[in-house]
Formats: sequence, structure tokens, C-alpha cells
Amino acid sequence: MKKRNIVCILVIVLVLVGCITAYIFFTRDYSNDDKKVLFTYEDYPKVDASLATQPLATAFIKDFVNDDKIKDDQLNYSNTHPAYIKLINDEADLIVVTEPSEEELKLAQEKNVELEVIPVVKEGFVFFVNSSSKIDGLTLEQIQKIYTGEITNWKEVGGPDSKIKAYQRPENSGSQTGMKSLVMKDLKLMKPLTENVVDTMYAIVNLVSSYDNGVNSIGYSYYYYATTMFEDIDAAVANNIKLLAVNGVKPTNETIRDGSYPIQTAYYIVIRKDEPKNSKVRKLVDAMLSERGQKVAEEAGYVSLK
Repeated sequence: MKKRNIVCILVIVLVLVGCITAYIFFTRDYSNDDKKVLFTYEDYPKVDASLATQPLATAFIKDFVNDDKIKDDQLNYSNTHPAYIKLINDEADLIVVTEPSEEELKLAQEKNVELEVIPVVKEGFVFFVNSSSKIDGLTLEQIQKIYTGEITNWKEVGGPDSKIKAYQRPENSGSQTGMKSLVMKDLKLMKPLTENVVDTMYAIVNLVSSYDNGVNSIGYSYYYYATTMFEDIDAAVANNIKLLAVNGVKPTNETIRDGSYPIQTAYYIVIRKDEPKNSKVRKLVDAMLSERGQKVAEEAGYVSLK
């Protein structure tokens, strides 16, 4: 009888161990497992991204499918506004972009699409001048007055007696949407001269960095693009611009992470709100926000959420 009882106890223990092992295996959150392949290339959701978030989107897919050989030209990126249009028209599953503009929200409403906007990394909206400029910083109020047209000369903010050339970006570009919502808010941007509207972020950095056009100019962008990304594009040009302190705080990874830099924003994951709970798209969102995903973002040069 004793032997039979011992055998029964052993069987029960083995069954319990098996159940616990199976439970751990099937319920474990593999999104934090640095080695686990989360997707194959073929079943990875259709992702689009803005210019400044394309390196982030690429870093995610390389890590989650465990393939370092994937190149940007395989991934069919467009840019901020085209990415929103693709998502709204159900031609993309997920986009990594700046916040939606009023026009993009209106377009979604017209198509009966509700957008779900989720921060994925922290970011700062920055202003820059030519590296030879005597201006090292401005207050937020001074920036607003420059872009309403109330301040027109650098001498009004402690600089030389020269006219300010304030560059702007086109409507629905990520930078222009950020400028309106983060900086100007209820203030009206002055109508710029045609030559002061710059099509691309590359061009605005290039213009401000140049001696002929840039000495008296000011431009804006996102921190990641103006630093990490542009240094990879053209280090010489990147060295010829200077990021301005705002309200006495210079934009850095640390001041953006701790919130002390005053113009805070984020890059966002945007999906359609009716995306099913257990879909591959939702799984990708969870992976991007996981400890593993945030580590990937930091390694790519972005500022993680935590």
C-alpha cells in the first residue's frame, strides 16, 4: 500500500509540474524576450513611418523578425501625411509618426475611421540657428512672437541688428503640425514668404547651416532628426547648426526624458481603433511598448518612454 501511495503522490507531483510548466510556456510574455522571434517577415503587419521615425520602424522589424539584413527600401515607407492617408484607406496596418493634423483627423472622420494614437518614444520639438549665431537661447514667448511676426529683428532678442529669416514647413508636414500644436497653440502663424517655406526637413537644416542663407535664419524640427539622424546624413552640415535652449533649458536626451525641456512631444504608434484585440497588429503594438521594444528604441538613438 505504501508503495502504491508513493507512486500516486509522484504521479500527482509530475502532473502538477507539467501543468505549471505548460502554463508558464503558454502565458509567458515573449515580447520582453530578447531572443524570441516574434514575427516572420511575411506575417509582419504593413507599417509606414514619417521621415524621422523610419529608423525606429526599421529597428523594430529587424529585431522582431531577427534579421539585420532588412533595408529601408524593402519597407515601402512614405512620410507623415501619406502614411496617415494609407492608414485611413486601410492600405497600412500601423504607422509610426507625429501627431495627426486637423486635416488628417478630418479625413479620418469623413471615412468613418477612428484613430488610436499611442506614444511610443519621447521627443522634443527644437529650434535651431546657424552655429555662428550669437543667439544661444530664446524664451517660448520670444519664439511665438518671431513666428507671429511681432519680433522681426535679432536685436529685439539680444542679437545683432539684422532681420530674422524665419523658415516654416508646408501644411500637414509633421514639423508644421508640431509647430502649430506644441508652440503656437491658439496663436496664428504669420503667413510666410514663398521662399521661406521649405519642403523637407533636410532642406531646412541645410539652409540654416549655410553661410549665405543661414546666418540670420531660424528653423525648427524634431530633436532626433536634427541630431542623431542628421549627423548620419551629413555630419558637416549638422555641425553648422546650433540647437537653442528654450526658457533656459537646452534639448538633450536627459532633458527630454526628465521633462525639463519645455517643448515636449512624442512619436506615436497610430492604428485604426477597430483593430481586433488579438490581431498581429495589436501584438506588434505590445512588442513596441514592451521592455524589449523600448530597449530597441534607445539603441536606435530615441528617448524611451521610461
